[in-house]
Amino acid sequence: MNTHHQMINEGARATMTRPISGSMLNIGNGFTAHSFRAREVGTAMDPLVMVDHYVMTEPTFGAHPHAGMSALSLLFEDTTGQFHNRDSLGNDFDLQPGDLFWLKAGSGALHDEAPRPGSRIHGLQVFVNVPQVERFDAPDSLLVRAQAMPVLAAKGYRVRVAIGASNGVVGAKSPSIPMTVLDGLVNPRASFVHRVADRRGVWVHAIAGDIEVMLDDKGHRLSNGQALAIRTTAATQLTIMNRSASQTQFALLEGQRIDEPFVQEGPFVMGSHAQIKEIKSAYETGLLASLPPSF
Repeated sequence: MNTHHQMINEGARATMTRPISGSMLNIGNGFTAHSFRAREVGTAMDPLVMVDHYVMTEPTFGAHPHAGMSALSLLFEDTTGQFHNRDSLGNDFDLQPGDLFWLKAGSGALHDEAPRPGSRIHGLQVFVNVPQVERFDAPDSLLVRAQAMPVLAAKGYRVRVAIGASNGVVGAKSPSIPMTVLDGLVNPRASFVHRVADRRGVWVHAIAGDIEVMLDDKGHRLSNGQALAIRTTAATQLTIMNRSASQTQFALLEGQRIDEPFVQEGPFVMGSHAQIKEIKSAYETGLLASLPPSF
């Protein structure tokens, strides 16, 4: 693993990487992202495989397959317009600003998502790994509308519980591994505290502005767009601080660690290269699934 991303605080209840900057990714004229990949960070991202912090204004990917993983889309509230989402499970709807959609691809699913004309979609696209014993489960999905998400609100912060739980507030349950997804705003000179369970992997992302991430008395400052990863061996307290003079935004994704080797090739995540070859063959021969007509 690159020494820049090695875990620190070894021997504590949790270990934390140094800040990770990711890389710029531009596709066509309508997709720009800060992109983070597990193959560049190592096991620190577990259970995540990929995180793209993106803006999309035009159809970019077209219909595409997924298998052996979950594809998670979280739209931020400053999204404008609608994000048309359809898949081989029969889903066909528009995601609205602030919504979350979780596609557990399992044994295989086809997916298509594109901004409606004139829309600007701002969000996170996340690939979440699953244990090998669940890799070929039947596909499943979950839509969480923004208005259905509970909100943690105090003088210093406003945090949406998109999935999972925080500070005793419980939101929707993941259709796959145990997961918590938070989208938070922290006011100037204020902080937010989240209690992390044991044997979890946590991804903290500075979406807008600079934040400071603290574990006990150790911490790192994340500049706008940066992220870091945390691994817990026991329940621990995580604090996100805003020392600046303007409001900041963060995303936090906490999931059960998989702790298994995996292979990623594009939209497929499998336990071996042989399984990757098999699933690609199934897709290329039309055996995975099919998309319904679009509305």
